[in-house]
Amino acid sequence: MAVTDTTPRTLDCGKTIEELSDYLSADRIPYDPSIETCPECLNALQALTGVSQLSRDLLAHDAANLPAPPANWMEQIMSTIHDEVRAGRSVPLHHPDPRVILTVTEGALRALIRSVGDTVPGIIIGTCQFDGDVETPGAPIDVTVTASIAWKYPIPEAARELRDAVRDALSTHSHLNIMLINVTVEDLHGHNTAEEMP
Repeated sequence: MAVTDTTPRTLDCGKTIEELSDYLSADRIPYDPSIETCPECLNALQALTGVSQLSRDLLAHDAANLPAPPANWMEQIMSTIHDEVRAGRSVPLHHPDPRVILTVTEGALRALIRSVGDTVPGIIIGTCQFDGDVETPGAPIDVTVTASIAWKYPIPEAARELRDAVRDALSTHSHLNIMLINVTVEDLHGHNTAEEMP
């Protein structure tokens, strides 16, 4: 019997992923300003919305013909969302006035990558990681993104489109010195095995 970790995952703002999931399930009613005005909560809600859509898409298939997801599938996703929406390190931004200090958080940049992933057909973003010293301007940075791809989409083309979209977004919204963007496809989703049977 699988053991489920029921420990609440608390964000820096004090809200838990479980609270946000319940709020989303209630269609964000009644309106909660402490959630709707919190960047961390909004990033988590965006990620949870993507997960909900994937769940609905999978249920739309004939469940009897689909391989069962791992028992802890949702647990892993919730844990990933919790880890990635946290603010993390502060990434400096250029400004012409040396007296002005601007930064963007890693959490905000991960949310940006997730939103970019939503625009690439067939892609569901798994994890996003920045490798390198993001707090030092000009330091070389590698970005690692994992993803699941809908089984009918060609993996090389989808991965290349995601890589290009991530590079464009980070170039527009940050001043990171991106050296490499690694896209790893960890899973295929929506694969109906019955279609391959003779």
